Amino acid sequence: MKTFLQHILIVFMASALMNGCASYESGNKESLLSAAGFRSRTPATAEQQAMFNRMMPYRVERRVRNGKVLYTYADKQKNLVYIGSEVEYQRYRQLSLQQQIAEDQVTAAEINEDTAMYSWGPYWGPWNTWW
Repeated sequence: MKTFLQHILIVFMASALMNGCASYESGNKESLLSAAGFRSRTPATAEQQAMFNRMMPYRVERRVRNGKVLYTYADKQKNLVYIGSEVEYQRYRQLSLQQQIAEDQVTAAEINEDTAMYSWGPYWGPWNTWW
């Protein structure tokens, strides 16, 4: 019975998360960028605002500015730009990969749990009918 309630709770939480999936993904990416050392800036001048308006929203982009490689991420809803160097970008990729591995492990554990839970064992099939 306890497992049944856990599955109901998981289904409920999954449906709730699906509604806010896009905002979660962008918020999650912003958290990873901040953790990697990217700095957030608000466009202050007309020139900066024009550059911000030309940026692809919610995507990390590589740029060369004054001979330096920079990585930028534009959050159009919050009017913020996250800026980092090659070092921060590599750290961001590492954190992203670690998070993806952790999510894959959780998914695999859930699949294994479901398989174990719904395995009928020797009581199922034509060779050993229990009725």
